[in-house]
Amino acid sequence: MLFGLDGVEIGLIIVFFCLFGGILSGFPVAFAIGGAGVISFGIIAALDSAGILIHQAIDTSSQAYRDVIASGIKPDVVSVFRYPDLPRIAEPVFPQGWEVAMDRNISFIVNRINERVLAGASIETLLAVLMFVLMGITLERSKIANDLLTTMARVFGPLPGGLAVSIVVVGAFLAASTGIVGATVVTMGLLALPTMLRNNYSPELATGVIAASGTLGQIIPPSIVIVLLGTLAGDLYSTAQETRAQEAGCTDALTYLGEPAVVSVGTLFQAALLPGIMLALLYALYAFGYALLNPSKAPAVVIEGGTGEPITRGEGLTWFLGVPVALIAGTMLLGQLNLVGSQNITVSGFSDAGQTASLRTNVGPECQAAMIDLHGQSAWDAAVAEQEAIDAAGGVSVAEKLTEEELVASRIAKIENAAPIGTGLTVLIVLLGLVLSVGRGVAPSRDPKPLILGSIGLLLIALVDLVLIAPTTTPGVTVLLIALPAALALYGCKEAAVRCSGNDLIRVVFPPLILIIAVLGSILGGITNPTPAAALGAGGAIMLAAYRKLQDQGKSGSIIIWATLAVAVCILMGVNFDLRIGQETVTAETVVAFGVAYAAYLFALFGLLYGCWVLFKGGVLTPVVRETAKVTSMVFTILIGSQLLNLVVISFGGEHYIQQFLKSFDSELKVFLIVMVVLFVLGFVLDFLEIIYIVIPIVGPVIYGGSFDPKWVTIMVAVNLQTSFLTPPFGFALFYLRGVAPKEVTTGHIYRGILPFVLIQVLGLTILWLFPTIVTIVPALMPN
Repeated sequence: MLFGLDGVEIGLIIVFFCLFGGILSGFPVAFAIGGAGVISFGIIAALDSAGILIHQAIDTSSQAYRDVIASGIKPDVVSVFRYPDLPRIAEPVFPQGWEVAMDRNISFIVNRINERVLAGASIETLLAVLMFVLMGITLERSKIANDLLTTMARVFGPLPGGLAVSIVVVGAFLAASTGIVGATVVTMGLLALPTMLRNNYSPELATGVIAASGTLGQIIPPSIVIVLLGTLAGDLYSTAQETRAQEAGCTDALTYLGEPAVVSVGTLFQAALLPGIMLALLYALYAFGYALLNPSKAPAVVIEGGTGEPITRGEGLTWFLGVPVALIAGTMLLGQLNLVGSQNITVSGFSDAGQTASLRTNVGPECQAAMIDLHGQSAWDAAVAEQEAIDAAGGVSVAEKLTEEELVASRIAKIENAAPIGTGLTVLIVLLGLVLSVGRGVAPSRDPKPLILGSIGLLLIALVDLVLIAPTTTPGVTVLLIALPAALALYGCKEAAVRCSGNDLIRVVFPPLILIIAVLGSILGGITNPTPAAALGAGGAIMLAAYRKLQDQGKSGSIIIWATLAVAVCILMGVNFDLRIGQETVTAETVVAFGVAYAAYLFALFGLLYGCWVLFKGGVLTPVVRETAKVTSMVFTILIGSQLLNLVVISFGGEHYIQQFLKSFDSELKVFLIVMVVLFVLGFVLDFLEIIYIVIPIVGPVIYGGSFDPKWVTIMVAVNLQTSFLTPPFGFALFYLRGVAPKEVTTGHIYRGILPFVLIQVLGLTILWLFPTIVTIVPALMPN
């Protein structure tokens, strides 16, 4: 044994030094990782061939080992860490020779590239990375961040520490629209730091709040970190739980857990929402509290330039709070009274299948004992009782085809129970009502007649739906019946939109907010998966940036606005009409709806291409595409290189050695704490991409193979990586900020300023540790 170390331990040390040597050499990281794998494999193979690397493995042929197995201990649990006194045998780290290991590695890397880069199941999810990067860089280059900072500074500036609070708000906005930490920190450092320093803000507070807010892109969805973590977490959790179930004596994870062992990127976005908001609130509260205790270091600042027509407190409370709350609360009340609800009368041609027991009970005694230990005796007894009741009733009923009479009866029952006012029209009325209310609030002194006409139109829509529209009314007839009231409502909303455009806050915040809601809402609401949502975000960002460019050039952006409305028309047509191709019978109204939807689609496509042309002529599109290609190429190159490095670690038993070490601890909590500390330390010197692709695949089978919720585990890892991004002396966010900070801001200022936010991050991790419901409540309430 060299230096008294096991051969596998020396191999891990060699990999470690090759990796960090490659990174510190200044060679591009994306290639340094793959090169580190090749070089470390060559060194380990040479030492192994020379007989220098000797692995002290447990002698499985010894009597002591057989006695341990005979006592009921599973072979997978036996390791040198748990049973250090067992007899050992010396063997090379490559049992079959380095040549066989190299052949296996080459085969594996080709298969992994095919699965994860070229044509695998995870490719669709990884495409979301490309779209989100394009979305973020487009918004960054379109001066939207500058507008947000200026406007938020006007809103929050008069408060103590208001500029710092505005930085947190803008950081959360940029995080939800870009998800790129470096871009956000650099943008806010260039735009906000000089302003804060000119207004006598403490350099420590200014740099700390900018660096911390910039890292919110790590956790607030849509986060690239969560997309990449999610693609790994799903596979790791599924495989680890299958292994856990088989070790417990059960056939599969579904039997053992009582639920599928599945976790998706969309679910992780839902889980990350509240933690991200919580961290942003903690940052803002600290900035406000710091200003109250140190008013000279974070003074209130009144920045010139209004946000619109001055209004009284009563007008603001009425139109921005009272009316919207009344609209939403009234709608919810009508829903409880069944006056508002679904008018869907679609009837399934089959009867409902019977419910099965909450847990499978036809399992062996070993699996039964493990399930009772996991779920509790009461849950097992309840499942047994459920299964006995099902058996007594003749077993689980199978869905059967209904007769014509049963279909008619079911349809009549649905028609009788349908709500008088449909959900779709109610949502439309509420949204347009909110537009009218805000339009009145921003300009209360202007003529209210157009807005009153719009309100009358909304009331007429509700009245028409109540009196003339039945659940059996076709979508085409419904459109004709509400056409006139809808035109009246849209006239009022157009006037309200014009008034809102005169308010700086609404004009600047509303467009990116709508884009964020469209992207996140489609994911969090379970409407679609992250990839189509990311494509929607990228297209929306291009059109938004093009509109902004046209405004700067003094040109009309009407084409962009009409293209956006065309997208809305496409969605409305798709929701209300059956536009599937290949139907046996097609009604005239369906043909008309298809024509309208297709025309709207073509115009929306034209608007997108026109937006690309505007950005290209303005010199924006080319650098955006170049930067997107650079970032995306780096991600995928690191993916390939990290796969090679992982295969090298696997080939000489390093992965198995690390996992055995972690499994040697009886406490699952202690194992997770060790992993979190290691990730935190590695975050000083490694980017999140390297950690995700190199470290997580090694420790993942352990941390995802226990009883912890996989969503909670993933979000804890993401917040931990965010913390390491901030921690001196190697935090990446600090380097980004140091590169754009003025000369009067020293590295000491940055380090001292970030320490309170590191403590806030630790507090956030502690809160998530003590209250995991913060992570799990949104996925539990949202559809998946």
